[in-house]
Amino acid sequence: MEGFTMVDLQALSINRDDHNNGSFRRKKELTIEKLPDKVLLNIFSYLSHLEICRMATISRRWRQIAYDSRLWKNVSLRPEISGLHVGSLESLMTLISARFGPSLRYLELPIELITHHVLHELAAKCPNLTHMLLDFQQAMQLHDFSELQAFPAKLRYLCICLSEVIFMEGFMRKIYNFINGLEVLHLVGTYEKTDQEEEEIYEVINVHKLKAATPNLRVINLYGINFIDDSHIDAFSSNCIQLECLAVNFCNKVTGATLKTLFQRSKRLKCLLMNGTSLQSEHVMTVEWDKTILQELDITATDLSSECLIDMLTRIPSLKFLSAGQINGFNDSVLKAWMESGNCKSLLSLDLDASDNLSDEILIKFVTRYGAQLQACILSGMAHITDQLWMTILPILKSAKILVMGCHERLSVNIHVDQLMDAIATNCPKLERLELRWDPENLRFSDKSQKAIDLLRVKCLKLRCMVLSDGRYYELVKANFERADRMTVVRNTTCCRVSPYYMIQNYNDLIFN
Repeated sequence: MEGFTMVDLQALSINRDDHNNGSFRRKKELTIEKLPDKVLLNIFSYLSHLEICRMATISRRWRQIAYDSRLWKNVSLRPEISGLHVGSLESLMTLISARFGPSLRYLELPIELITHHVLHELAAKCPNLTHMLLDFQQAMQLHDFSELQAFPAKLRYLCICLSEVIFMEGFMRKIYNFINGLEVLHLVGTYEKTDQEEEEIYEVINVHKLKAATPNLRVINLYGINFIDDSHIDAFSSNCIQLECLAVNFCNKVTGATLKTLFQRSKRLKCLLMNGTSLQSEHVMTVEWDKTILQELDITATDLSSECLIDMLTRIPSLKFLSAGQINGFNDSVLKAWMESGNCKSLLSLDLDASDNLSDEILIKFVTRYGAQLQACILSGMAHITDQLWMTILPILKSAKILVMGCHERLSVNIHVDQLMDAIATNCPKLERLELRWDPENLRFSDKSQKAIDLLRVKCLKLRCMVLSDGRYYELVKANFERADRMTVVRNTTCCRVSPYYMIQNYNDLIFN
């Protein structure tokens, strides 16, 4: 059913021939109008809400099906993020009562639709709403929330996209009493939109008050917030004893000063993601890593020393996921010490992107010992890692679901991609995601490339995403998969990147738009 469009549905018909006593009866045409409502409802469920709204204009019957509340369980009203555009508050109020109702589970609202009238209506008409995203990023001024008396009270997931200049306390103090059941909290900053110039930083949301209202949090994601520091991590750890996953990616004021206290308080903490933070080795080395149950760790693009990395990795007993790319201190001695400690025995995912201080020899030795258990292997961003190394280690990576290889810079050697595709297809039948980052000018392929691509497509039936740099080879692979009606598999590096985060246990909770 995936991929239906309005044109497909209008054109869909079924021709049935009845054969009786060796002769054909007159053909009887059955159109989509003959299908039962429940079948049409199932077909509509594969469409976007924008397409469903178009379906509603076809006929009275289709309109009735299109407005069935079962099709409106998960709704985004942010048109810039592929959501519906609602022109007025009155239209939204009608949607809430007539179309959403008790079926609504997930809702995304932009700043112009976040008013006390809307929130009151949601609280009254949508009792099963459990997931909500409130986008204040483009806000220059908040609506007046002085009359806000009700708010959805069954929320388990709340994502708030913060503005750099709008203070949220006037709104937040009105909802504190309604959000004590939250299990997943996202606070999303403006890291990706910030200019390089130094600007005044405002603490636009009071984390210390927020933590008091949310004692049941399991997952906390503080993404790219320029005012978040170690004191905020300490605040959450003091009240959230059920914390399992903490992500502070791109919060560059975090130094790790309160990590020791965090692990002492949060005994259930299994996942710690600190990509792009300002971790200091002396703080990290004070943590009693051997007493933690940590399983997933991201320290990408930090300035930790080799001594600190050895101290940490050799003391974490059961690490399953490690992202440690773009760290100058991650060298051969670190990987050797980690192997010798025996603490790699549970490892399932390894990301060493742009680790230029690792040699081919130590990587081959590591993969030879632990490669059979790895489900994700990212060895990208290193010019010295070419197809020759991958041809050596691919026969070992039998369990691989995610592979990322290659670097964007132009190389002095060429990559023989046909042989590489053949090796991947032969050795990695469980593969789901693959990315080749090599410059298209470095890829060498022959007239027989179609055979290698066919083999990959046929052998790796679980492959759902293959990312290539835009060029001749990308077009060749894309056309091959599209001929086999696998339209969405092949993508280019301009709009898509493969990440090992799919391997994280709380991945679904960490997703936000």
